[in-house]
Amino acid sequence: MDYSLHTRIRAGDPEAFRELFRDHARLVHRHAVRVTGDRAVAEEIVSLTFLEAWRLRAKLRDEGDSPRPWLMGIAVNVLRNTTRAARRHQRALQRLPARETVPDFVDELVGRIADADQLAAVQRALKKLSRSEREVFTLCVWSGLGYAEAAAALGVPVGTVRSRLSRARKRLSKLAEEELRRRREPPRGSGQVQGGRTSAARSHESYEERSE
Repeated sequence: MDYSLHTRIRAGDPEAFRELFRDHARLVHRHAVRVTGDRAVAEEIVSLTFLEAWRLRAKLRDEGDSPRPWLMGIAVNVLRNTTRAARRHQRALQRLPARETVPDFVDELVGRIADADQLAAVQRALKKLSRSEREVFTLCVWSGLGYAEAAAALGVPVGTVRSRLSRARKRLSKLAEEELRRRREPPRGSGQVQGGRTSAARSHESYEERSE
């Protein structure tokens, strides 16, 4: 009798699902946090992903040594269909403190992500990619899936993953730099810093004139 993990999952073995959750829940959670920017939403995504995995367990095929690509494919679909996550993502970005430290997850692309400004810039830049490019990038770069695993998760050929990832890297690098520069530039005509200094200087001069 075949007692492989795939077979046990298809059979609805509770211990097999506990093993699946123990081995991959953190991966799904990290992936969801990086895509949505909201830990609460990410927890919901994890729950929905494993509920869907249980519902779709009979569709797990005996391919590969791990059910990880199959599970991450389910997570991608859950993220696609969860509009609530997108709305909460927007609110989460507005609530992020200015200097909150975030994990280092895009070294090869935009350098070390060290504050929330950079994280928000990358996330806004990601929105400007096509959905297919965004999904390949998040799976391969953020969640560490190989080309074959990402291809299995998305149901596309390996060559398609490679070409989409190449395009995504090039576009995201440029877009993230533009977003970060735009975020850090003061609004035109605001004159908050220089204007404040000028006003202070004028007040000081007026005081000196009155003193004379």
